[in-house]
Amino acid sequence: MPRKARIDIPGLLQHVIVRGIERRDIFLDDSDRAMFVDRLSSLLIETGTDCFAWAMLTNHFHLLLRCRRVSLSRFMRRLLTGYAINFNHRHCRSGHLFQNRYKSIICEEDAYLLELIRYIHLNPLRARLVPDLAGLDLYPWCGHAVLYGKEILPGQVIDDVLLLFGESLLSARRKYREFVADGLGHGSRPELVGGGLQRSRKASGQEEIACFDDRILGSSEFVESLQNDPNIRAISPPKESLLELREIVSNLFVVEPESILCRARKNSVSEARAVLCHIAIRLIGIAGTEVGSYLSMGPSAVSRAARRGELILKSNPAMKERLNNSLNH
Repeated sequence: MPRKARIDIPGLLQHVIVRGIERRDIFLDDSDRAMFVDRLSSLLIETGTDCFAWAMLTNHFHLLLRCRRVSLSRFMRRLLTGYAINFNHRHCRSGHLFQNRYKSIICEEDAYLLELIRYIHLNPLRARLVPDLAGLDLYPWCGHAVLYGKEILPGQVIDDVLLLFGESLLSARRKYREFVADGLGHGSRPELVGGGLQRSRKASGQEEIACFDDRILGSSEFVESLQNDPNIRAISPPKESLLELREIVSNLFVVEPESILCRARKNSVSEARAVLCHIAIRLIGIAGTEVGSYLSMGPSAVSRAARRGELILKSNPAMKERLNNSLNH
């Protein structure tokens, strides 16, 4: 069955879950984690995106976001592509790092904001990455420590969340921690993951939701209002953008973006095509057939071009550094 189009409308609360391909680890050490957190923080500030909660585990992570100026797909593409390229460079690997499709769930904010913050922030404790709540208070790879005042993440929403627990900062943090502690016995909470709310009600014998959607966590009225929104129908599952890579590479080689699409005798265009092949196939993991179709090249020509692109970057460290800076922004 084909997957439904994403609901990607600015201003909506979204719970995002990203897993490593084949559930492999995506954070191997604290340097990886710090690199990811720095990138997340920079993007939150640059794009004006609200982050209410986040948690990094070994092979996946959770984010609770409200995008304002950019779409969620644009935000996630920049976050994941930049991190994957740097991870692959750092650990001498190639190919996809993440599952091809991350999970995003639209959430009814008034009803579920606090429940989702607690659910996400308890993930490291449920995964036994920390021994107890006191350990979670100091765990640097989760938004709980930021809300509790033990860590800092520029871009994370703090004041608006704590105000829900009281106007005094110390009192609000104490009540927030008590709220998190109250959730220790709640288990995995499948009802907080999209259509899980409907499945949970069926299992417990509760009244079914009249209108539900696996992409949405909320009341029947909330689900129906989104299903009737004409903006949803235009959203399709995002994929790695060869168009964006073409723009980056064309700027690097100072050639017209359109010229990269066609074979050319001009050396700068030929080199640009080769570097694009290398980035797309070896670093990001886009299929060679897809790259070949985009550049009107056969499979063997794409492979040769990718090898050439790697050699071009190895022989020109300054160009490689400029490229990395462009990919990271």
